Amino acid sequence: MRFAEIETFRALMRSGSTRKAAALLHVTQPAISQSLKRLEAQAGLVLFQRAGGRLVPTPEARALLNEVERVFIGMDAIEHRLRSLRDFGVNQLELSCYPAFGLGFMPRALARLKAHTPGHPWPQVSLQVLSSKDVRERVAVGLSDFGLMADELSLDGIAHSTFAKFPGVVVMPSGHALARFSTVKPAQLAELPFLALNPEDASRRRLDAALAEHGVALRVAVHTPYAASVCEMALRGLGVGLVNPITALDYAERGLVVRKLSVDVSFACLLALPTGKVLSGAAMQFLSLMRLQLADDQKRLRSYLR
Repeated sequence: MRFAEIETFRALMRSGSTRKAAALLHVTQPAISQSLKRLEAQAGLVLFQRAGGRLVPTPEARALLNEVERVFIGMDAIEHRLRSLRDFGVNQLELSCYPAFGLGFMPRALARLKAHTPGHPWPQVSLQVLSSKDVRERVAVGLSDFGLMADELSLDGIAHSTFAKFPGVVVMPSGHALARFSTVKPAQLAELPFLALNPEDASRRRLDAALAEHGVALRVAVHTPYAASVCEMALRGLGVGLVNPITALDYAERGLVVRKLSVDVSFACLLALPTGKVLSGAAMQFLSLMRLQLADDQKRLRSYLR
């Protein structure tokens, strides 16, 4: 089985036709068809059903695609690493982070790094703000020195520890009826438009379970995968939501009201590392500064919690 045949399969799955796959790979349509025939013959599987001139992937093809994508992530990692070594050498930080920490916290931590190392060469930094799933994949294949991700995914294949864990905070616009309370109770959320994280989010599931114990069901106005979106919408008066406090901190400085919730609904941020990899000196130094930044952020947040 040749790599070109795997590449043809991937192009077909992505494009849905031999014509488009041929254009992607800069080959002829007959070459695509022959490559697919060889792959199916060697595998002993039918990967596409031919229906009305269209190629319809079989369940076996969809299962195979998951493994093929892992191969290409690895190839992308090799190409990325070669370019980085060519352009910057090894004085670099390759970071992946989910949005809850990537949009505000990581830039603050990088500013701390810059202030901590005056007169020293600034490492070449790559900060990729991605979904937790993509963070996990980049760390697993060694494309990132380390990453920060939510606690909702399988941790097989990576080393990990808890970077931060804290109770969520209720966010709302200035002047909201709940703003006069220092702590919000579940019953007070029952009839309000709620800005909710997606149902598959681990903290959302914990919130639903905690409210159910009090006989409360949310009246969801908007679902979103991102805490930053919840904060932005709350700031604009679209409802109230529950988010991790580190994300809320950026918006509190813009006038977002932050309050405690009387039941503990935790948000966990995991530190993910490639298995068996020794962190560089630059990565270890930055990780130490990230922990200092986290402590500072939590102190600042207390000033917004009455």
